[in-house]
Amino acid sequence: MNEPLVARLAAALRTRGWRLATAESCTGGLLAAACTGIAGSSDWFERGFVTYSNEAKSELLGVPEPLIAAHGAVSDEVARAMAEGALRHAHAEISLSVTGIAGPGGGSADKPVGTVWVGLAVAGRPTLAERLQFGGDRAAVRGQTVRHALQRLIEAAEAP
Repeated sequence: MNEPLVARLAAALRTRGWRLATAESCTGGLLAAACTGIAGSSDWFERGFVTYSNEAKSELLGVPEPLIAAHGAVSDEVARAMAEGALRHAHAEISLSVTGIAGPGGGSADKPVGTVWVGLAVAGRPTLAERLQFGGDRAAVRGQTVRHALQRLIEAAEAP
């Protein structure tokens, strides 16, 4: 299902000579799996971090614990810090982070189930983050997140 998106991403990254790093929480490595599911991905996929716990976000990506304590793991600030940390800890020019509440539990009034933050870091550019709200069950939220992430990566890799 994601193969056409991954093929387009691969072409854009190869054209630029860029490598990708991912930092995933709620998707648990699904984005990295989608990327590496096609032959030749070692040309452009550098590494993926699965940082499901707050400790992993801090230890592997350098996300400051006080930042997580102040804003929560599912936040603009943490999504940006995860993307920047992935870029810092990889040999890549572009990184994307995902942090969210896939459900079925864990939601709140401020952050209901289906809330996802995506962070995008490109070397030499400001880091971006966006809040998304997906519907459906856990699998649907995770699947929609991966598709959205691939689309954002394509846009960034194809941008002038």
